[in-house]
Amino acid sequence: MAGLSPSERRLQKELMSLMKEPPPGMEVDSDKAEQNLNLWTIHMKGAEGTLYDGEEFQLQFKFGPKYPFDSPEVTFVGNNIPVHPHVYSNGHICLSILTDDWSPALSVQSVCLSIVSMLSSCKEK
Repeated sequence: MAGLSPSERRLQKELMSLMKEPPPGMEVDSDKAEQNLNLWTIHMKGAEGTLYDGEEFQLQFKFGPKYPFDSPEVTFVGNNIPVHPHVYSNGHICLSILTDDWSPALSVQSVCLSIVSMLSSCKEK
């Protein structure tokens, strides 16, 4: 890993962790992420027993050069953007940990779990 910036080393470590132990119903497109460490696609299935059960979504994570001190930009992309009070029609997600409540202690995995939780707690579309 010689020659990698601290941000890239952190992303490499998180990518390996996510590939080894992804959150339930999630899978990182490791080929794309390995080609560009700053742009990841994560495939996500709606949690069982929720309004989104059986649906499939794609999340795009964009990491800036100051990651993990700056939060990643996370959006839903593709043909199926969930209808949800905290998801705009353009795929942008309104979630406090992606803005003011971000901390370098958080990870891609914790963001994924927060998004699953956000969708799972929705009672109506």
